Amino acid sequence: MKTICFYFQIHQPFRLKRYRFFDIGNDHYYYDDFQNEEIMRRITERCYLPANRTILEMIKSSGGKFKVAFSISGTALEQMEIYSPEVIDSFKELTATGNVEFLTETYSHSLSSLGDPEGFKLQVKKHRDKIQMLFGVKPKVFRNTELIYSDEISELVYGLGFRGMLTEGAKHILGWKSPNYVYTSAYRPQLKLLLKNDRYSEDLSLRFSNYSWTEYPLTADKYMSWIAATPESEQIINLFMNYEVLGSLQPAESGIFGFLKALPRFAAEKGISFSTPSEVFSLLKPVDSISVPYPMSWVDEEKDCSSWLGNVLQQEAFRKINEISERVRLVEERRIKQDWDYLQSSDHFYYMNTKHVGEKGFSPYDNPYDAFNNYMNVLSDFIFRVNAQFPSSIENEELNSLLMTIKNQGEEIEALHKELEKTKKKLVKKAVTER
Repeated sequence: MKTICFYFQIHQPFRLKRYRFFDIGNDHYYYDDFQNEEIMRRITERCYLPANRTILEMIKSSGGKFKVAFSISGTALEQMEIYSPEVIDSFKELTATGNVEFLTETYSHSLSSLGDPEGFKLQVKKHRDKIQMLFGVKPKVFRNTELIYSDEISELVYGLGFRGMLTEGAKHILGWKSPNYVYTSAYRPQLKLLLKNDRYSEDLSLRFSNYSWTEYPLTADKYMSWIAATPESEQIINLFMNYEVLGSLQPAESGIFGFLKALPRFAAEKGISFSTPSEVFSLLKPVDSISVPYPMSWVDEEKDCSSWLGNVLQQEAFRKINEISERVRLVEERRIKQDWDYLQSSDHFYYMNTKHVGEKGFSPYDNPYDAFNNYMNVLSDFIFRVNAQFPSSIENEELNSLLMTIKNQGEEIEALHKELEKTKKKLVKKAVTER
């Protein structure tokens, strides 16, 4: 029996305001609140709320057979809390059905897995805690920023306690293999992998409302017929996409919501079920391992990381922000920690992308060079603030020594707490016995 795994990415960065060279050292607030609020409210009305209502209706009308997974970045969750708290409430309503799974990712939707392993671990833990605090569930499956994956990243993810992860089914990695199976990491066979099915995912995310597409218009019946016609041994079809496909990238007038509502009915007619990633990992056995020596993602034809780190502007900005990571971890000031999170969002580096110059995109800047200059001005001020607490004259060896001392002290305190708890239990037991 075939099953479909629906997964949606939800992310919004804190976009930067126009920050001039002369603002460095004078203005420590970096964000365009008007733009951030306007975009969040617009997407809330077009996508988040109507899509959540549609999915809730699908779950109820299918008798609980429709299931879906979400990964919502920490910065998106914060903006929902500030500008659209009703979206948080609607996700809580979905959570209550038991048919929705939340995945863990990096808190800031960052590129930390490519340059700051320690920061990556901290962001993942922070995101997991945020999901548990808001929705009362502890995520079991990991999904990295933009599905970025490599053998080394699988080591990091496994070390954080995850046994399942989502990534791209890139042709240059799979070759003749199909993405419609469960795989494992070549480095960590205990880490299971679900791979995006590009064709069926992009039929919805890219081609659904394309009048020149030979299969236009796409109906739920036709779509399910295609999936049912895949080889019998291929039991899992992974449909991974941005949530804004529903109502924003594919507007409501395209019929995307009606199409989605009809899927459970035609899936049932063809004996196709829906599953969350955790269910897939528990039900299906891996057929093989895959090796990914160089990081891949789900973006562009190359399916690599060049959209964020493919030119010298992006590489310089990424190098500069990673240079201060150890210092930032020593800082206790909340505002610096918060700015550190917001400045790591992968979007800032994507805006510096020169691959798509002249194309209409999501960048708030006129060109990649404006994006670079603005970001570096902000980063210069941020570094100024960090160095005010931990001067650049302190060598990294000294910082590492401080970090090790702090870590050892933390472990010692934790050990003492455990010993105290044991002693308390012994005293209580003794008091009960003496009675």
